[in-house]
Amino acid sequence: MASNRPAESTSFAPGGTQTIGFASRTDEGPWEEWNPTEDSVRPVRGRHRVTKQRGGGLARSSTVLGVGVMAAVGAGGMATAQTGKPPVSISLPDLSSVTDSAKSLIGEDTSAPKGSATPLSTAGVSTADAAAGTEDAGEVLRARIMRQAESQQDRMAAAAAQAAEDAAAKKAAAAAAKAQDAARAKAAAEKKAAEAEARKKAEAARLAELAKQYALPTSSYTLTSRFGDAGAMWSSGYHTGLDFAAPTGTLIKAIHSGTITQAGWAGSYGYRTVLTLDDGTELWFCHQSSISVTVGQKVSTGDVIGRVGATGNVTGPHLHLEVHPGGGSGIDPMAWLQGKGLNP
Repeated sequence: MASNRPAESTSFAPGGTQTIGFASRTDEGPWEEWNPTEDSVRPVRGRHRVTKQRGGGLARSSTVLGVGVMAAVGAGGMATAQTGKPPVSISLPDLSSVTDSAKSLIGEDTSAPKGSATPLSTAGVSTADAAAGTEDAGEVLRARIMRQAESQQDRMAAAAAQAAEDAAAKKAAAAAAKAQDAARAKAAAEKKAAEAEARKKAEAARLAELAKQYALPTSSYTLTSRFGDAGAMWSSGYHTGLDFAAPTGTLIKAIHSGTITQAGWAGSYGYRTVLTLDDGTELWFCHQSSISVTVGQKVSTGDVIGRVGATGNVTGPHLHLEVHPGGGSGIDPMAWLQGKGLNP
């Protein structure tokens, strides 16, 4: 059966926009027989019958379905329309050609600057754009790595500078401590030397004062035998005193003030005089040629108590001097005299 009704036409404009319209036909051709199928006929409900679907229904509905699928894909996932119909192949348009309203519909941020390195979807992105985005991402990554490396180098440099500063401070502190120790040691040495010098001066002053109180027993003498000298000529096997060799008749004087406790012959000592000091020390003056004092007599420093001789066990005229502290065993007369400020 022929009809003068215009034929419907469906087309897609560039950028994915669908255009539906009617085209006038002047020529009428033979119509194909329409055989209803299960896919094109709705199930009968009640008394209503199923009307025939237009041949262009699929084309018109594909626009809405396509936008819905694009929205689902743009949101980051795959969508499957559950319509009870077999799957229909749909080609997704290039998102770069979708209008701002369609972009807002599928969830794309229209405020984002163009040329962003991270698109919402790779759909419609050319190979050159993808390469440019990859290069941009690589530059960003390289810049980030460089910043991290520079930051790490700065931290290392700061740590090295701090370590150098700490080492310098430690070295300076050690040098200061060493200098302080050296100064302390020098001050201590100077103090010790000053104290020693002070003691020396004090001792010299003491000896000088003692020298006024003590005197050598004779003059014009020569020291011969000393305390401790060994020999068979001494009955004890060693010399027990200090010998002042001098001509016979040389004056013998009291070394210090005291009391005469013995005066007379004493065997191998010849004529001997014993002077006892106030502290109990006994001074023996032996081998005298004569005695000038008597027992119990008080004498002072420098008083004459006798004369040099060669009586007793001797080989020549001399004064044999012995020192017995507290009346006990004899000690070295040289040391005792020096302790009193005298230097024979």
